[in-house]
Amino acid sequence: MNIFEARNLVKFFGGLGAVNGVSFKVEKGEIFGLIGPNGSGKTTIFNLINNYYPVTSGKIFFNGKDITGIKTHTICKLGIARTFQVVKPLARMTVLENVTASAFCRVNTIKEAQKLALEAIEFCGLEHYKDQRAKGLPIGLRKRLEITRALATQPELILLDETAAGLNPKELDQAIELIKEINGRDITLIIVEHIMKVIMTISNRILAINYGLPLAEGSPEEVSRNPEVIKAYLGEEYVKG
Repeated sequence: MNIFEARNLVKFFGGLGAVNGVSFKVEKGEIFGLIGPNGSGKTTIFNLINNYYPVTSGKIFFNGKDITGIKTHTICKLGIARTFQVVKPLARMTVLENVTASAFCRVNTIKEAQKLALEAIEFCGLEHYKDQRAKGLPIGLRKRLEITRALATQPELILLDETAAGLNPKELDQAIELIKEINGRDITLIIVEHIMKVIMTISNRILAINYGLPLAEGSPEEVSRNPEVIKAYLGEEYVKG
């Protein structure tokens, strides 16, 4: 059963077409990867999904409901959370306070919000840092905090935008395991990622785009062998004749 569908998404910034007719469906419980070179439109698609940018044309559906143009906070309440490529926690607040703030998307009292926050913090392995100010965390833990904040909204679908960028090898392996554990909680994931170890290891299916246009869709193996994908990433000289 499809939990999410993007139908012919188009986004223009003035005369620049950042997304030019991208369509895809995501099944419930799936990990769906979105790849492409820098500037190909991946993060723009995320920004369209949660209405950070309004679509120029096209439709977005979640659980069969047309959510195109719905306010961003309402989309979160419906069950779509996201992380950001450039993490910006509430720097002067503690880890617990950051996650508690996110939990207010789902509950109305400080007691309930802290309960949800502590559950998310424990699940993500941040319990030893809960009283530390966010600005003092290294990048690996700030990335994990970003995921924790998303989880505290109790989503059905999470959009992960380059959560592995800047991580060392150990942190990278930990990030992969955390994503698998989140998916194991019956949470669907759409992932934008440049690190192929991540995207190829955990994705059920992948859509590759370039210049805002779809190039190929299929299993990680199928997409990685596609000539158009190889050309977009490595250049035409790497495509076997």
